[in-house]
Amino acid sequence: MFPKFSPARATIPALVVGLLAVLLILYTWRLPPFTSSVQTTDDAYVRGLVTVVSPQVAGYIVDIPVRDYAEVREGTLLARIDDRIFQQRLAQARAQLSTAQAALANLDVQRRTKEASIEVSRAGIENAQAVLTKAQADERRLAPLIEANIQSRAQGDQVRAALRQAEAGLAQSQASETVAQQSLAETLATRPSLEAAVQNAEAAVHLAEIDLQNTRILAPGNGRLGEVGARVGQYVTAGTQITSLVPELRWVVANYKETQLAGMQVGQPVTFRVDALQGAQLTGRVERFSPATGSEFSVIRADNATGNFTKVAQRLPVRIAIDAGQPLADRLAPGMSVVVRIDTASAPAPAGPAMAQD
Repeated sequence: MFPKFSPARATIPALVVGLLAVLLILYTWRLPPFTSSVQTTDDAYVRGLVTVVSPQVAGYIVDIPVRDYAEVREGTLLARIDDRIFQQRLAQARAQLSTAQAALANLDVQRRTKEASIEVSRAGIENAQAVLTKAQADERRLAPLIEANIQSRAQGDQVRAALRQAEAGLAQSQASETVAQQSLAETLATRPSLEAAVQNAEAAVHLAEIDLQNTRILAPGNGRLGEVGARVGQYVTAGTQITSLVPELRWVVANYKETQLAGMQVGQPVTFRVDALQGAQLTGRVERFSPATGSEFSVIRADNATGNFTKVAQRLPVRIAIDAGQPLADRLAPGMSVVVRIDTASAPAPAGPAMAQD
């Protein structure tokens, strides 16, 4: 005889399963009573200052002494462009500078010559003044004698003619001085343009020197190179990517949902696990928050005023400084994925040693 089936006994397992399912959902979504002060996100990555190295001048590459992923120091030669044309341009600029300087020096010679001409004209004026004074004296002495018929009128005509010549000579000497003064003024007026020509030639020399220096592409800082994309014999122009330089500076950017930000403060301790290091855990601290969500920095911004609206939690980037003294920190590379955990209930830690920041 079979036992009588009881509906109450069948309901109990179903209720237990349902309760467990509800509890699992609440735990998964961190809803009460499973709320936690620890905020976690896997939308986080290692970041670094990746610098694209490009030439400033155009030309053919003649030497690339470095290789992919090499460690370099600031000033290390990465590539060299054929500099023969730039050397000739520098020589040409220096020759033009010499010409401009010679023209300016010649102006000083001309100035001294014109000043000497003025002195000669002044001496001529003094001589003409002396001749005029003598002629005037002769005319005054001879006039009474002619009136008294002691001297002939022909002699008087000669004296008066000499007086007129002396007056004309003085006027000519004075005009010569005026001409010499004007010539000197014209010469001095050309000095600003000649000085400007010298300055322009000096600037051209400096530009040619800069272009010649730029044929040597140097590392802008310490770090490791990415892939070297240039080849010997390749023609490059300004802006052509030669390689990339990744400095030692590292940090983490965690994109937290806006609903997770309550309680987060600058200085709070952070732990994060790195996928590439088999989940190894490292530490850091909250350094600063982005001034806007990621959507505000997108090229095409969303316009919620059009069409149907669906509210979506936005994410705010949080920059995390990596604590110094962690051996595994040297193995971090920009772009690595990490999982970040921040306990919003913890107090901000005092400023401690961290990896060098920008």
